Amino acid sequence: MIAAPDRTPLPREFFDRPVLEVAPDLLGRTLVRSTPEGPIHLRLTEVEAYDGMKDPGSHAYRGRTRRNAVMFGPPGYAYVYFTYGMWHCMNLVCGPDGIASAVLLRAGEITEGAELTRSRRRSARNDKELAKGPARLATALDIDRALDGTDVCAGLPSPLSILTGVPISDEQVRNGPRTGVSGEGGVHPWRFWIANDPTVSPYRAHKPRRRST
Repeated sequence: MIAAPDRTPLPREFFDRPVLEVAPDLLGRTLVRSTPEGPIHLRLTEVEAYDGMKDPGSHAYRGRTRRNAVMFGPPGYAYVYFTYGMWHCMNLVCGPDGIASAVLLRAGEITEGAELTRSRRRSARNDKELAKGPARLATALDIDRALDGTDVCAGLPSPLSILTGVPISDEQVRNGPRTGVSGEGGVHPWRFWIANDPTVSPYRAHKPRRRST
């Protein structure tokens, strides 16, 4: 029998740890997006760790900016950024205040409220693809920069909440290189996912953009 997910909010202490401890421990947890139309529940199946100013792949590598300011704040808050002029992605801030580490939410399974996400993800061939990738996850859950800085430990009915869910055993966790990250930052095996889960996104190595001649 599969255990029912625990709907208790994760405490701030959960996030106040090194990012490489928090990232795999987020697998199986429940992200709740509260909307006027109703709640959407997503079971996290893939994440990616970014270790602040000592990590070349992190937005915080070159220091604090207005864009990444939330990363330098206390743990347990959402860092939402806009990328490629068209997509949003969501991270969860980890570690003590001022460290700037965060976990990118890469993929998940919609367990409640799928009907609210399908109109935003019309290109999805089935429900397993609704949140298969970080930009798709944010699109499906209607997450944008307006939610940057949201306290995910406040509990419902906060716009974003992280609940205990059903934690994954160590035997189910896999890890490998981060997706689409170039240079030194791309070699770290800091992407974590649930083995054999159909909602996990495919690995893609970084491909440099061609320069026009």
